[in-house]
Amino acid sequence: MVIRKLTTLLLVLSLGGCVSLGGKEQQKQNGLGERDIKYYSNKTLTSLEVPPDLTKPSAQNALKLSKYVANIQEDLISFSEKDSIIKEVSNVLRTPSNVEVMKSGSLRWLVVDKKSDAVWSLAKGFFKSHGFVIKKANKKIGVMETDFLENHPETPDQSLGLIRSILRKATRTRYTLPIADKYRLRIEPVDNGNKTEVYLSLTSMQEVLTNKGSDDENTIWQSQAKDYTLETEMLYRLMIFLGSDNALAREKIMAAREQQELTMKVAKSVGGYAKLVFPLTQYETWNNIGWALDQLGIDVEDKDVKEGSFYINIAKEEDKGIFSRVFGDDAIKQSFQIVVRQVDSNITEVYFNDLSEENTQATIDFSYQFLGDIAKQF
Repeated sequence: MVIRKLTTLLLVLSLGGCVSLGGKEQQKQNGLGERDIKYYSNKTLTSLEVPPDLTKPSAQNALKLSKYVANIQEDLISFSEKDSIIKEVSNVLRTPSNVEVMKSGSLRWLVVDKKSDAVWSLAKGFFKSHGFVIKKANKKIGVMETDFLENHPETPDQSLGLIRSILRKATRTRYTLPIADKYRLRIEPVDNGNKTEVYLSLTSMQEVLTNKGSDDENTIWQSQAKDYTLETEMLYRLMIFLGSDNALAREKIMAAREQQELTMKVAKSVGGYAKLVFPLTQYETWNNIGWALDQLGIDVEDKDVKEGSFYINIAKEEDKGIFSRVFGDDAIKQSFQIVVRQVDSNITEVYFNDLSEENTQATIDFSYQFLGDIAKQF
């Protein structure tokens, strides 16, 4: 009887989440380079998609590194044993390089004194060293995107179901429900191709409980607010992988922690379409629009820096239905052009262009929604 009860208890504990035995939980704020990031390379989730109605968290004043960098100590980036070959090869290929951290409002990016081809190859090695599979790679426009990959942070009591919450207190167990992360990297050649700008953005999904405490308790995946400290940690590790010194990389990221408020407005443009007005130069606006498209996970098909254009593919929410559920959103995506034009010394306007030239009222209305979503990123 005792064995049967013990077996039943262990079975219940194993349902719906990962369990670890331990004592009192300790919460610790880790500094740069101290955070333990363990991605499960055998848990790549290729089918996860960020819901189209996801409201992105505000990036403004979200990055307060002074909370996370106290009492910094030297560290080394660790790689799993199976990636030891990648580490050895990357050490041979890498040469010490100067990596700067630039900032514009909420946007942070790197400037590396390497050609874009070298940075592209190293970036692929960086993601592979953490167990990621490259899902999309368009070297022509310099965009690389990984699949979702699981990690397992600890789950707070309020996020557990009734049964597991009671068992946790009774047995001093610790549950974890997975979070799946993916990264998008954008690479831009500058200084006549002698240097490269690198933009990194994080998107996360979390498995959460539904119908807590009931017989049909289950889990579903849903979008999660961006973990800015994790994104910064990965940016720091990427700096080191590209050839920057550990301590110097920390110092440069810390020096860029001050936020600058960026304000823009949505206005009416030619033909009734929406436009954005930025108090920046064309180059600065171009960087910010590219970053916002990264945050929204927009499919950029092509871009032309000299022309100031992004060519994007996107599925409008009102077009989704049975057809898209069967064949996927790619089957109903439409192509649009985002044009960046400087109109004064520090004033740049961003226009929405319907490449089909149908110019329907529905598309005009969508231009306000889409550019409004871009404005919300700042």
